[in-house]
Amino acid sequence: MGIGSGIFLIVVGAILAFAIAPDTWEVVNLNIVGYICIAAGIIALILGMVYTRQRANTSHREVVERYDDRTPPPVR
Repeated sequence: MGIGSGIFLIVVGAILAFAIAPDTWEVVNLNIVGYICIAAGIIALILGMVYTRQRANTSHREVVERYDDRTPPPVR
């Protein structure tokens, strides 16, 4: 899960928690499902930011070979 899926879960959870009337579907309480989606979205958002930050902290080293000590090959 990345940053985009975390934002998606937060939006879907907010719609379920705040925009749907509590008595529209009697099998499952959609408000609780919405709050769970919001919590999962926040966790996914935080983990996505942490992983992106770790990926940005890489260091690169450039290796330059020097040919000063070598003799040129003989010409034929």
